[in-house]
Amino acid sequence: MEKFIFNFNSKKSKKNFNSNKILGGKGSNLAEMGKLGLSVPPGFTISTKVCDLFYKSKKKLPTFIIKLVKKELEIIEKTSKKKFGDLTNPLLVSVRSGARVSMPGMMDTILNLGLNDKTVRALSKKTSNPRFALDSYRRFIQMYSSVVLNIESYHFEDLIENYKLTKGVMMDTELDQSDWQGLIKNFKDLVKKETKKEFPQNVFDQLYGAISAVFLSWESKRAKTYRKLNSIPGDWGTAVNVQSMVFGNMGKNSATGVAFTRNPSTGEKFLFGEYLINAQGEDVVAGTRTPQYITKKARINAKAKESSMEESMPKVYLQLKKILSRLEKHYKDMQDVEFTVENNKLWMLQTRSGKRTAKSAIKIAVDMVKEKLISKKEAVIRIDPNTLDTLLHPTLDEKVEKKIIATGLPASPGAASGKVVFSADEAQRLNEMMQDNILVRIETSPEDIHGMHAAKGILTSRGGMTSHAAVVARGMGRPCVSGTTEINIDYVNKNFKVGNITVKEGDIITIDGSKGEIIFGEVPTVQPEISGDFSKLMSWADTFRKLKVRSNSETPEDTKIAREFGAEGIGLCRTEHMFFDEERIVLVRQMILSKTYEDRKQVLKKILPYQKNDFVEIFKIMNGLPVTVRLLDPPLHEFLPKTDKDIDDVAKELKITHKDIKMRINELHEQNPMLGHRGCRLGISFPEIYHMQCKAIFEALAECKKQKVKLVIPEIMIPLVSTAAEIKILRKLVEKTAQEVQKKHSIKIKYYVGTMIELPRAALRANDIAKFADFFSFGTNDLTQTTFGISRDDAGKFLNDYVENKIFNKDPFISIDERGVGELIKIAVERGKVQKKSLKLGICGEHGGDPSSIEFCAKAGLNYVSCSPYRVPVARLAAAQANLPKK
Repeated sequence: MEKFIFNFNSKKSKKNFNSNKILGGKGSNLAEMGKLGLSVPPGFTISTKVCDLFYKSKKKLPTFIIKLVKKELEIIEKTSKKKFGDLTNPLLVSVRSGARVSMPGMMDTILNLGLNDKTVRALSKKTSNPRFALDSYRRFIQMYSSVVLNIESYHFEDLIENYKLTKGVMMDTELDQSDWQGLIKNFKDLVKKETKKEFPQNVFDQLYGAISAVFLSWESKRAKTYRKLNSIPGDWGTAVNVQSMVFGNMGKNSATGVAFTRNPSTGEKFLFGEYLINAQGEDVVAGTRTPQYITKKARINAKAKESSMEESMPKVYLQLKKILSRLEKHYKDMQDVEFTVENNKLWMLQTRSGKRTAKSAIKIAVDMVKEKLISKKEAVIRIDPNTLDTLLHPTLDEKVEKKIIATGLPASPGAASGKVVFSADEAQRLNEMMQDNILVRIETSPEDIHGMHAAKGILTSRGGMTSHAAVVARGMGRPCVSGTTEINIDYVNKNFKVGNITVKEGDIITIDGSKGEIIFGEVPTVQPEISGDFSKLMSWADTFRKLKVRSNSETPEDTKIAREFGAEGIGLCRTEHMFFDEERIVLVRQMILSKTYEDRKQVLKKILPYQKNDFVEIFKIMNGLPVTVRLLDPPLHEFLPKTDKDIDDVAKELKITHKDIKMRINELHEQNPMLGHRGCRLGISFPEIYHMQCKAIFEALAECKKQKVKLVIPEIMIPLVSTAAEIKILRKLVEKTAQEVQKKHSIKIKYYVGTMIELPRAALRANDIAKFADFFSFGTNDLTQTTFGISRDDAGKFLNDYVENKIFNKDPFISIDERGVGELIKIAVERGKVQKKSLKLGICGEHGGDPSSIEFCAKAGLNYVSCSPYRVPVARLAAAQANLPKK
């Protein structure tokens, strides 16, 4: 019989379902900690299968699941010696989500469930602590109302803040028993006003409502956004964990906290975390109170006054330290642990592999190899290639004077400048307008995720290093400064104040997430240096991969960066990008506006030295490595002026009339330029253009030989070929040009001629085309456009709808569509190789830097991938992972 619910201590939980697929990450790890003999409050996991049943049952819990939940509750009652809804010794439970992978803050949690007007009195009497019982009840009403009854949480916060103002206190902990009684009444009145119903008193109704709410949160906007950003499938569903409550808010001998076995920002091997005395877990992660440090050393370094856990609870601290060490050795990874101390007894509530920055992930992986915890292969597999991006971008220039206006906690490393915005929606709006921005919030909530992704950085006035803002920012690779208590944020007037400085929405600030600094204005940046642990990990990756990694580059600057990042050649040098220089564009326009072959030829002679010098510079930097040069691809009208003012300027410069230029622009105008007079079609119509470019390549080689530079072997790529006849004609042009230069300089030149496969017909006729090609390079940007019949420039209007409606799993311009575009690539590879075994195969579209596309390229039998310079390390790591067995 199929099992849907698993007790943490059941043999099936421990033996058969250690995978996260059924129990989810949280349930699986709770069962595992129980197996290790750690103190875990009793509870059970409602499996991910029930999530699927819930949605199939019109978002209702099936009757048989309700019966199973009641049975499992009886087991908890027996273990805890408490009874759910009892008026003498009531059992209270927490209800938490538990997806296969950690999705911090994205789904819902409810604590203290089982409290009502009667059981709160029983809890008060049983614990002889009325304040604790009432505090727990008001927390439950607030959480349940927000999560299940959909009442905005700020309504409750406003009531608490007003109450504190009236009483003249600053902290929640300063409110006493009678204060909480008054607030509970206010809370219940608010619920009645908002829902037209009394707050639910039936504890079983509370429980089923909470379980349903957690399942519903799987399809919440924030969870969907997080899944989309992290490529988590929507059909996985979430598990639900129901667990006996333990209380960190019972007084000075109780506490709650979050701890990491290593520093999640730097990777350093020391215990890192925060705790709060007389609090519940949500207080730490939600950022409603700024927490204290766990270790004495961290407190001293931060110059904080409040005692660390090591100082205030030394015995419990030592127990925690031992458990953390044991968990890390057991899981062989840095752990993120949640714990509660109830009357000096330590309880473990959760362990999971901790979210970390790219820098710390690499350090941890390399250190764990040194410590013999994991192998080099495991270290390479463990790093998410996409996160390397955060290491490869500029940081603040230390030499520049900075106007630091405030400091907070260095919650997520990196630096960013941008316009101040105070809402997630405004961050998204500015991002869509290509304007960098910094999202400034009192504290972030999961509802802000779209804005956090759109912003260049995040700044909060509340919250610690393990708050929602910090955890999500680290996962996204966004710099974040949290807990900046000296800034006062005013959402209504859209500004924040620091002393006598007022920063308004739209003002530019810079944040340094590595130091916790907020700087007024924009600060220049410097390029990152790559060495140490990063270099070591990349060298390990290189030993495991078969795919070569090249870069798309056409400037000396980009070429140098590509080489520094380990590029093994240039897979795409777009010659048209060289034409947009201020001096050259005039000549290019003159060439296009020329009416005769002779006139064009004269202008091309003037362009030739520029192209030659470009290639000399690039060939020198590449020092013998392969360079694939794509001959002119875009339609000619792209080089012509667009506005009347620009036309006037060109007319004046070239001494021709405005009317003549306008006529030529009209002659070159195309209804659909992407499928128009471009690529090899230009070479057929204007062979003199391709002749000039090939001559520049070969003359550059002759110059390099003269300068005794190690020669590259250029790969001359003819774009947009769809027939064998096109490449046959243009190959002859290349060969003829090579012979001219060889004869002129009395040298022998080695080169290859190939094509870019970017049309479905070219893929299907690869057998014929390969007769005249030494290599194929798949231009997957255009191949995706022509396969789907979708314009990449216009697809943004509807692609999200296609992903939302599960027509596409992913945007096909980000990851290769394996079933369509991928099938064409496989056909071209197979048919091309049948014709010519020596055929070299690569990819040079944007997909060349996408890890999942790189995995496909490895399977398809390609020789190399090519991507932008900053994606080269990403591609190197992804290529290694593609060649290693998955766990």
